[in-house]
Amino acid sequence: MTGNCLNEGIMSTHGSTESPLLGVNIDHVATLRQARGIDFPDPTDIALLAEKAGADYITLHLREDRRHIQDFDVAHMHRRLTTYMNLEIAVTREMLDIAARVKPRDVCFVPEKRQELTTEGGLNVCEQKQRIGDACKELEDAGIRVSLFIDADPEQIDAAKEIGARTVEIHTGHYANAAAADKNSEANKLLSAFQYAKDLGLIVNAGHGLNYENVHPIAASSAVSEFNIGHSIISRALYVGIEKAVHDMKRILTEARQVSVR
Repeated sequence: MTGNCLNEGIMSTHGSTESPLLGVNIDHVATLRQARGIDFPDPTDIALLAEKAGADYITLHLREDRRHIQDFDVAHMHRRLTTYMNLEIAVTREMLDIAARVKPRDVCFVPEKRQELTTEGGLNVCEQKQRIGDACKELEDAGIRVSLFIDADPEQIDAAKEIGARTVEIHTGHYANAAAADKNSEANKLLSAFQYAKDLGLIVNAGHGLNYENVHPIAASSAVSEFNIGHSIISRALYVGIEKAVHDMKRILTEARQVSVR
């Protein structure tokens, strides 16, 4: 598979030749394991193979309901990774304590709803400035780089900057799930948000719902430093193996930075 540019109408973006980093999310390896309640497949084994294939780091989400990744996965993986861990967590006392104990290099604060299948949108930083700001400071003081998972909304980006966040991850799910008629406008909204956040001095990451067909126009933006992609890579790995699935996504990200999207 190759990444395909969308139709005319997307704002022109000239990517730098420097490829963005790829964080491979391995949550759904744990989903498969938990379906049987056994110890196979091991998410750590797949994470190590993903690293070998070129993943720049590994992302995993320790949800409050422990539906896939478990506490022992976090501790075990942190000890064995050759790159580094990006741990996604809710802004709760329990999760802050776990992060402070494990000390992953990165933590990304995400919203959670028990009834959702997957994370459906970004944090509402505007309405939780004090709480999220305090959580950011606590983990930053512990030596952990913190990012905030937010929607492509200038007000949320402004709020993230106001509370002292250094990194934001822009939620790309609305673009990924958009109907064909809305795809270009959603892409342009993302590209504008990426650049706006970068112009404010924020490090910009992106992720959610991205796959081998829709990532190319988004990856072309030189404003984005890192992409977190999981479901599409793990799904493709069922057909071609995790090494090729990771390698193919890295190739698309690299190629996207070497062309102009029109």
